Amino acid sequence: MHIDFLDDALEQVQTEIDQRLGTYAEEVQLLQSIPSVKANAAATIIAEIGTDMSRFPSAKHLASWAGVAPGNKQSAGKRLGNKITKGNPYLRAVLAEVVWSITRTKTYLAAQYHRFARRKGKRRAVMAVAHSILTIIYHVLKEKKPYEELGEDYFDRLDTEQVQRYHVRRLEQLGYTVSLAAAG
Repeated sequence: MHIDFLDDALEQVQTEIDQRLGTYAEEVQLLQSIPSVKANAAATIIAEIGTDMSRFPSAKHLASWAGVAPGNKQSAGKRLGNKITKGNPYLRAVLAEVVWSITRTKTYLAAQYHRFARRKGKRRAVMAVAHSILTIIYHVLKEKKPYEELGEDYFDRLDTEQVQRYHVRRLEQLGYTVSLAAAG
């Protein structure tokens, strides 16, 4: 009995959300071009930041407002670890959920997460990638163009010689003699 009442209430809320999002169908579609951003996440993002990006002078201002901008604590010219800024907790939570689902995909953002997680830890990596996603959201909504995936091997393609040197040096440290020949 009570479960039926709750199901009906949820249906009514979902219907109202769908009606209010009707005018933002294009923006929802653009946001869903970003990996792991589904309808509920897109609705929350639009509800929290809106679709008019002219009120934020840059993506950095939006990230600071949302609370995913890194802190800037310095002493004697040295950058010290610091907490993220306070901001919109609902938007930050949705972005974190999106990042956690991205980590299981084969995308540029997943590769970025894994690079950060190796050096800084998982929680800091989540906030760093959330910052990147919010920057992408800013540009997608401002330019009205869908997200274009760079690919999970983007960082390897960025500087192939550096990747080769790293792996050769690592194998030599393990006691191997390495000579490279181009595959052909």
